Amino acid sequence: MKLTCLMRTRNVLYALAGAIMLAPHVTGAQASDYKTVEPNVLTVAITGDMPGLIAQNGRLVGYDGEILQKAAENLGLKINPMPTEWSGAIAAVQAGRVDLIGGTVAWTPERAKALSLTDPTGYFQNGVTQKSSTHWTKLKDLENRKVGSMTGFSFLPELRKIPGIELTLYDTSDAALRDLINGRVEAIIGDPPVIDYAIAQNPSWGLINLAFADNNPDFPLLTSVGRQYIFGLSKDNKPLADALSREIRKLWDSCEVKAIGKKYGFSREAQFTPSKVNFRVGVDRPDGWEPPACKT
Repeated sequence: MKLTCLMRTRNVLYALAGAIMLAPHVTGAQASDYKTVEPNVLTVAITGDMPGLIAQNGRLVGYDGEILQKAAENLGLKINPMPTEWSGAIAAVQAGRVDLIGGTVAWTPERAKALSLTDPTGYFQNGVTQKSSTHWTKLKDLENRKVGSMTGFSFLPELRKIPGIELTLYDTSDAALRDLINGRVEAIIGDPPVIDYAIAQNPSWGLINLAFADNNPDFPLLTSVGRQYIFGLSKDNKPLADALSREIRKLWDSCEVKAIGKKYGFSREAQFTPSKVNFRVGVDRPDGWEPPACKT
């Protein structure tokens, strides 16, 4: 079984990203004030999965890609896409090899300690990717089963707590999906929009992705609703993270995020609805901060 959409994405990524510098339409006087790998240039780690963030035809595309492209242009920054393995992306930011990670990267308290994280670009809930002959939606459905997930995902410690689970980790979504299709694993817990996009592009796979129905407080990273996608920058680059947050909020205020999302299969209302629990206050946001939502 050939995973055409994800492999095509990866081929385009490596063919284009290293060779192009994406230029802004607007030059901003503030660009030189930010601490970046190259002056006036935002070096972006590209981990290679749609519908998040890749470089294509001279621009960033994908849901987070379009948001970041617009924000960078408004701040007068060029974009230099840098192919990066996800397992080393956070370390690359901390070491100053790249300025930013993005592309459906989840907020967690641990990442907030390690990086300066922007306001959310969108929201999500994890789910169980499986063959359409099953309809697993609860943690107990995964007990004593062979389950795949991705190296470095924040919820892995919670996933390992499920009784009897036999966990296999993959570096890429396409490798995990291949093993699911071929029966080497029975389910995958992956990146929801990446999985949804791949399934939509390949209905012949016979796969479904169903959100967790538990919302179990003992498994918050795995099952909670309204989790946030963010961009991550180094701790000493907080002024740029704050500037990007302001640009992100403009897209929420106008509800342009939904128009962008529609292009990439972000059609669930849950993807634009924040959690009722304001979990970032007291961690990396002050009292009074509220997660963005569409105003129109």
